[in-house]
Amino acid sequence: MGLTHLDEKGAARMVDVGGKVPTRRVAKARGRVCLNLATLGLIAQGGLPKGDALAVARVAGIMAAKRTPELIPLCHPLPLSSVTVDFTLEPDGVLIEAVVSTTAPTGVEMEAMTAVSVAALALYDMVKSVEKGASIERVWLEEKSGGKSGTYRRG
Repeated sequence: MGLTHLDEKGAARMVDVGGKVPTRRVAKARGRVCLNLATLGLIAQGGLPKGDALAVARVAGIMAAKRTPELIPLCHPLPLSSVTVDFTLEPDGVLIEAVVSTTAPTGVEMEAMTAVSVAALALYDMVKSVEKGASIERVWLEEKSGGKSGTYRRG
């Protein structure tokens, strides 16, 4: 199987999904922002100088999912049915999880991963005045369903 985003001459192209049947598709992505305990305490107590970091990061992630085709050149614009961005405070940072759904001829993995990535960047922006050493460590696809390839769950 060849690379779907390259034509026969090796040039980048947008995949033609016009003949594919729209199906319900859902993708879940996760990522981590590593922070120290003091910063996590400020987040939990709403004590950051810039305000509610998680609220800002949530809205940033949702907005990013909706704008994915403007950021990732070969992504199709999709009618998103739902985007959620949630956070779990852990002892060494914040776990970010985005779930994106649509009924379309192609999947929403990139939208979910973009939501997590931009939420992580927004969270970093909100905490950088108190913790310059904060780091964004990972973004990964946790699971996806729908379409010809079916269900994937990270092992």
